[in-house]
Amino acid sequence: MKILDLYILKKFLKTYFFAVMIIVLIVVVIDYTEKIDDFISKKAPTREIIFDYYLNFIPYWANYISPLMVFIATVFFTANMAARTEIIAILSTGVSFTRLMVPYLIGSSLVALMTFFMIGWIIPNANKVRVPFENKYITNNFYYDRRDVHIKIAPKIYAYMESYDNNSRTGYRFTIEKFDKNRLLQKLISDRITWDSTAKKWTIHDYRIRTLDGSREALTFGTKIDTTLNLKPKDFETKHLLHETFTFTELEAYISLLKSRGSDGIEVYLIEKYQRFANPFSIIILTIIGLIVSARKSRGGVGFQIALGFVLAFIYILFFMMSKGMAESGGLNPLLAVWLPNLVFSFVGLILYYTIPR
Repeated sequence: MKILDLYILKKFLKTYFFAVMIIVLIVVVIDYTEKIDDFISKKAPTREIIFDYYLNFIPYWANYISPLMVFIATVFFTANMAARTEIIAILSTGVSFTRLMVPYLIGSSLVALMTFFMIGWIIPNANKVRVPFENKYITNNFYYDRRDVHIKIAPKIYAYMESYDNNSRTGYRFTIEKFDKNRLLQKLISDRITWDSTAKKWTIHDYRIRTLDGSREALTFGTKIDTTLNLKPKDFETKHLLHETFTFTELEAYISLLKSRGSDGIEVYLIEKYQRFANPFSIIILTIIGLIVSARKSRGGVGFQIALGFVLAFIYILFFMMSKGMAESGGLNPLLAVWLPNLVFSFVGLILYYTIPR
């Protein structure tokens, strides 16, 4: 790596980290101002506010704004270099514009790798602490209010629950049905089912089991039986930001579980999975676009180039939010929805590369 590469790389990383730090500090101040009434009314301990919430809130937001900040940082310091004719001096020595991209690619790749590692493991583990804090002190108390719940708990076994009380961890009018090639083999009916937190099992109360074997039928009655089911109380707890608390392996396992059950709302978790791979690439794409739009010296100064950078960043975010919303509603494939902004802006970058004079 040459001295010029190190010079640009140093400027790139310094501007990026400074921009992230400033924006995160502003977000923290705004967030604290908005939530201080909740902290006071629900008597949140100061230690938990600092260590459980904000120390985990900061890396979350630093990662969240990373693609936008790397783009704005690239536009800002490159436009300043162009205004001081540094870009012209570099290109006049025989360095091609493609070669000029190298330190930008190195810097954005370093940020992309850091982002991938953070969203895969560090931030989900941090969210395991932050999200329960939000559920306890910020969001309203959660009550499971769904009725007539059907869940596939095994390949040929289905469970039904008329209602569930998440405070007492009790389900009412509980049924388990076992099928073989669309033929009912066994059906268990119970008045209620409760979770034994000590044994980590369900207790089925006042049950009757109907077993079918060809033309023969048998009935079994009982008052209480303990059983292990592919069903946990957390399945009926709040899903607020649940997808953000999973590491890569945990997210894959949960998606497989939802698929095996035929559950609705799987799009949210698929979007989260694909987004963790797409975000690092968006950092590299936006960095190159930022370089292309700001490398040319403008007579009006750097103001126009920085403003153009903000407009493009806003369009990218708006585009991503629209495609994500369509995917969550089932109107667009989650994989396409997540990667579509990157694909479109890669095409935009190519157009800019061949049309903007340098």
